[in-house]
Amino acid sequence: MTDDLQKKVDRAVRLLQTVAKGYDGEIELGYSGGKDSDVILHLARRAGIRIKPIYRNTTIDPPGTIAHVQEVGGVQILRPEKTFFQLIEQKGLPSRIRRFCCEKLKEYKIKEKTILGVRKAESDNRARLYDEPTKCLYYGKAKKPENHVEGIYPILDWTDEDVLNYIEENNIRLHTLYYREDGTIDIKRRLGCMCCPMIYWKRRAVEFRQHPVMVRAYCRAAQKHRETHPDTDAAKKYTDVYQLFFRNMFFDTQEKWEQWLVDNNASAFGITDYRQYLMDYFKVDLPDVK
Repeated sequence: MTDDLQKKVDRAVRLLQTVAKGYDGEIELGYSGGKDSDVILHLARRAGIRIKPIYRNTTIDPPGTIAHVQEVGGVQILRPEKTFFQLIEQKGLPSRIRRFCCEKLKEYKIKEKTILGVRKAESDNRARLYDEPTKCLYYGKAKKPENHVEGIYPILDWTDEDVLNYIEENNIRLHTLYYREDGTIDIKRRLGCMCCPMIYWKRRAVEFRQHPVMVRAYCRAAQKHRETHPDTDAAKKYTDVYQLFFRNMFFDTQEKWEQWLVDNNASAFGITDYRQYLMDYFKVDLPDVK
């Protein structure tokens, strides 16, 4: 282990021991099944503090995630009251500005303190939002005391190389999706909800093409919402669920979508059969709906 990484490990262990000192209760450890959560779990056990590792099952995590969680051992699996697709049936398609899925499936309070594998190196946005190893979090819409959680980030300043070196030096077994065919670790890979509406549309399109069954599941759930909520704006604005899915898939805002319709004179020369377009693009069979 390099001197620099050893210093980061020592700081992480001291941080965990400090936040646990004098705290009467278990500290939640947010375990996702990803590489960073494997590292913080190893560090927390190394620190010798009282933790409660918890995996929130989103119901759309990558294949093999629950199996990995079970192999790790000692992690509680929480299953939601409603699955991701049941939420779509109830609320419609999620988007970057309609993140009800995160609220219901991932971002809810369990304990007063929670250890999370957040790292600045993951994105510029995270580097801006997280500048201290601890932070006050509020789950839910209101900043009420009962919604407050202390977030603890022991590997906030760790690079991908730091994570990889720590994993290899401590023989930490990762989720199978991190391993290349030759058995080496691809540390750049990231696990998360499949086809998450929060990710950039080009990457999201790639994931949908890798898992075309997700396109069918999205559209099926959205169709059920359309049938039970005929007076919503979405039901009135879009000819069918496939046009709605197309708009949400390829356009960040309604304004961009409407401008695309104008630029392409879509009603005459553009895409008129959105179901067929989606079937061709994602290589998936979709039922004909009204």
